[in-house]
Amino acid sequence: MKKNLSALTAVSFAAAIALSACGGGGGGNGGSSTNTSASTPASPTTGNVATPQYAANSAEQTIFTTLNQYRQQCGFPALTENTLLDKATASHTNYMAQNNAVTDTETAGKAGYTGSTYSDRAAAVGFPSASVAVGGVSNGFWTTPALTEAGYGQNLLYGWVSGVYHIATVVWPVTQIGVGYTETTFNSAPQAWGALTLANLQPVISNGPLTFPCQGTTGVPYKALGETPTPPNTSGAWGTPIGVGGNPQDTIVLQSATVADTSTGTPVAVQLLDSSKDPNKLIPAYEAVAYPTSPLSPNTSYAVTVTGTVNGTPFSRSFTFTTGNIVG
Repeated sequence: MKKNLSALTAVSFAAAIALSACGGGGGGNGGSSTNTSASTPASPTTGNVATPQYAANSAEQTIFTTLNQYRQQCGFPALTENTLLDKATASHTNYMAQNNAVTDTETAGKAGYTGSTYSDRAAAVGFPSASVAVGGVSNGFWTTPALTEAGYGQNLLYGWVSGVYHIATVVWPVTQIGVGYTETTFNSAPQAWGALTLANLQPVISNGPLTFPCQGTTGVPYKALGETPTPPNTSGAWGTPIGVGGNPQDTIVLQSATVADTSTGTPVAVQLLDSSKDPNKLIPAYEAVAYPTSPLSPNTSYAVTVTGTVNGTPFSRSFTFTTGNIVG
């Protein structure tokens, strides 16, 4: 049995990078950094590695590899591992584990504190977050029976890609990533704590907007159990979200979306969210999400059509994807 320790949180991820994309200072403002200076600023690529350095079969490797597979399958560019962001993200999962709470922010004085926001924690290890947009996501759960470390990583990622506000990890036009993971126990049951730090919004998407899932995607979670804030028009659980992503300068408006079982043709109710429709004000202009307001069926093929405009120009995307026997 898998049980979330706390609802996922998306506020600092969406708000921080979105603010920077509109001309703010890199998520969380990054003004507290003491590791860069006006005369010798760190390069935005400092810490990037061409060959991933995560240990084989680790949670970090599983998350990194699977996330990039998702992105590349649907036309989004792969993310580059950044070792500075790895360090900052690992410190945050340690903080969550020590304080037994899933959170995006940290409180000074608590065990393991290294910085209030993703941007602050990146700055603390020398990443130039004052000039590069930085945000992130966090997750945690306990489960019995125990999984392999790779299994914990896979489940943490499923939690993110099944979230209405967390599908952004796949569809946003960022280029760098840091992955963190910490494992503890709760009443003798293993606890998994995970976080991602994502950075550097860039116009890197071609032929957009793109979607995830896309044509031929298989094995994605058919059901999501919780997210903070709760997506509108759901009753506690929802189905596979369809993320639509463009470049930072784009404005995407959804006009319609249909999701239907390919074997029966039975449609499901779908909620549309873009920057003009999101009551939580977390969806940036260059992203949109269409999601079934109730869970889909496992191991089932669905046909999707999404229509809207990008910068006022109409677009339409049609494809099929197949769910797995997975709950996010």
